[in-house]
Amino acid sequence: MNFPPRKLPATRMRRMRHDDFSRRMMRETILTADDFILPVFVHEQKGRAPVPCMPGVERLSIDELLKVAEEALTLGVPVLDLFGVPDPAVKTADGRAAWDEHGIIQRAIRALKSHFPELGVMADQALDPYTTHGQDGIPDTNGYILNDQTIEAIIKQSLSHAAAGVDILSPSDMMDGRIGAVRQALEEHGFIHTRIMSYAAKYASAFYGPFRSAVGSAANLGKGNKATYQMDPANSNEALQEVALDIAEGADMVMIKPGLPYLDVLYRVKAEFGIPTYAYQVSGEYAMLQAAIEKGWLDPDKVILESLLAFKRAGADGILTYYALDAARRLRQQY
Repeated sequence: MNFPPRKLPATRMRRMRHDDFSRRMMRETILTADDFILPVFVHEQKGRAPVPCMPGVERLSIDELLKVAEEALTLGVPVLDLFGVPDPAVKTADGRAAWDEHGIIQRAIRALKSHFPELGVMADQALDPYTTHGQDGIPDTNGYILNDQTIEAIIKQSLSHAAAGVDILSPSDMMDGRIGAVRQALEEHGFIHTRIMSYAAKYASAFYGPFRSAVGSAANLGKGNKATYQMDPANSNEALQEVALDIAEGADMVMIKPGLPYLDVLYRVKAEFGIPTYAYQVSGEYAMLQAAIEKGWLDPDKVILESLLAFKRAGADGILTYYALDAARRLRQQY
């Protein structure tokens, strides 16, 4: 059988994939340790305590936190993000322990800035670890979270963190108008250099379960949910409105949370606003990957960095990830 002459392709896309050097020459997205923020859980107990639902993650005492901070500096990870695990005895309905100047996070901030002033320190502002009900704000008699009363509490918490020396505030409560209120309070108290990374598009996600266990709020929340203040996972346009409001109110950076299931939102936000934009590879994402790694179903040498690269490719300027130190080590081995 005679075949007609074939026209050979003028462009062969595989040409540039043939060798490692040429693949590197055209690589569009580069991942470095500068892209990582390490979330850490700080508790009142001595030493370290594993988080069972997040294999490899531990709650840290302040002295152990300092060891992790030193390792982060050595590996080039620029920021630690602090989450408090307070003694259950201090929990109240209004979460007032959140702004105690002698609280676990306030002490942790002071310790980090005293020992490692060059390390960026970020802290979360929300009431859920400190409340008896596990919600991020203050409820009325029917359990509905009150917006304006919660903002007053978030201001107190923010000012206590700023006074302790925090570099970046990250209000995660999703109350309307809280960024503007916090920014005004910071200015009035002279904290003009304190940055705000707003949880601008935080979804009412099922991927937060392991985190709530880690900070001790899961049992308090019980079967409750946060749908009246966190975003509906079905919505994307709403995220743009939330981000626009937070920028107008004085946010320096914005965050999308969760991460991998919401890369479309991350992409839209970065394309629309161009502001420094971050994403959080949340506890549920970490737990899924880590469980599959421990089962031998996924290769950690490949999947950890690939998952983080996806955030950068989608437009993230940085990623909050429990893999921060591990990923930084792997990048060093690569280069």
